[in-house]
Amino acid sequence: MRSWLRWKILSCILEAGSTRLLSDALPIPMSRPILATIDIGALKRNLAVVRRHAPRSRVLAVIKANAYGHGLVRAARALSDADGYGLIELESAVRLREAGFRQRILLLEGYFEPNELPVLAEHGIAAVVHHADQIRMLKELPKEAGLDIFVKLDTGMNRLGFEAAALPAAIADLKRERAVKSLTLMTHFATADEARGVGWQMQVFERAADGLDLPRSLANSAAVLRHPETHADWVRPGIMLYGCSPFAESTGPELDLGPVMTLESSVIAIQNMKSGETLGYGGMFTAERNTRVGVIACGYADGYPRHAPNGTPVVVEGRMTTTLGRVSMDLLCADLSDIPEARVGSRAVLWGATVPVERVAAAAGTVGYQLLCALAPRVQIVEI
Repeated sequence: MRSWLRWKILSCILEAGSTRLLSDALPIPMSRPILATIDIGALKRNLAVVRRHAPRSRVLAVIKANAYGHGLVRAARALSDADGYGLIELESAVRLREAGFRQRILLLEGYFEPNELPVLAEHGIAAVVHHADQIRMLKELPKEAGLDIFVKLDTGMNRLGFEAAALPAAIADLKRERAVKSLTLMTHFATADEARGVGWQMQVFERAADGLDLPRSLANSAAVLRHPETHADWVRPGIMLYGCSPFAESTGPELDLGPVMTLESSVIAIQNMKSGETLGYGGMFTAERNTRVGVIACGYADGYPRHAPNGTPVVVEGRMTTTLGRVSMDLLCADLSDIPEARVGSRAVLWGATVPVERVAAAAGTVGYQLLCALAPRVQIVEI
């Protein structure tokens, strides 16, 4: 009845030519219980962990991909003690400048077209240069542009960067460009989070950088935590700022990192399955006993991984249990058989302090990075 009444009111407003919003005429509460809570204090504390590990380095906080799903400006404000920010999108960099941020801002993939360069110069945005065409584009700028450039060396990742043999010529060309104010040498590690470590890439880097008196930026989150020899002038932490471990064998709290995002919802229905019955699309779960099932308002359209299998951890009423059946667009199911106090309205935590996002990701065959970045726009976000 309330839905019909709300629609009727909207129709009358439109017919009357009113410009008032429906929300002005009839306040509409949030229609689903799913919620992402962002712990601003945890962001600040995680930055302090970076400082503790790399006390002599400047910190370039990586806030690309909408700060890994946490909100660009929200994260930048929480991380305002960082010496700079790293991201991908020029429009996001300009947005930070317009919001009043004066720290160094670095475009981690650099610029793509010459028409971006005047915008970088106007807003004082630094850029990574990783191929010769980018150097040629610089010729379009006047000498007073004063760009800060990070020159990327490919030491084995084989994605972006100059080969070691091409680096001296690239450096020489950049030094001749009048628009360039400063140069920093950087690389990116492929296996800092694995047993192979960084030594094999550091050998390439040190040989190529021999004789180049330039500041250096090397360490990602894994290297910040595990390889102090890489800290150099600038470190570039990303995932650790959000309380997530870069290592497959550990979680953020085990590294003294606080999870920043908690994704939670509520049980909206309870079903009682008999032994032998199946659940959900495709009947991916068959009950081996009488099973009490909680239906939770969260699905892959909210950012939860559709491929999460039976047995993925979830907390209901503060107690650990597991998912059952296939995740659908708007719903997933959890086993409440051993949580008799659970009821319609019970809180369900999909990931957060009580359910590390790394464990959910591991069950789904992915990484915590992907789950955090995939948070859907329809999920309400609240800061604490």
